[in-house]
Amino acid sequence: MSHEIRSPIPGVFYRRPAPDQDPYVVIGSRIEEDTQVALVEVMKNFHPVVAGVVGVIASIEVEDGGMVGPGDVLMTVDEAPGEGAVP
Repeated sequence: MSHEIRSPIPGVFYRRPAPDQDPYVVIGSRIEEDTQVALVEVMKNFHPVVAGVVGVIASIEVEDGGMVGPGDVLMTVDEAPGEGAVP
């Protein structure tokens, strides 16, 4: 089963905590419900994006530094069998 991680707010999407650091996740990364997968920045405030599901990152839909709107799909996750999205 597939799950979409969506942007909670409009802003700039960042895949890494700082320009000189590795991305939070890459395609194939195993994630837990509380895994931080990205940041969205609006007006110099950085908001963490948390997976909310157990599984493996299947795709990353937004370029690092790209603009996103509320509800835009950031990533898709192949959910682990027997696990579901957090309500």
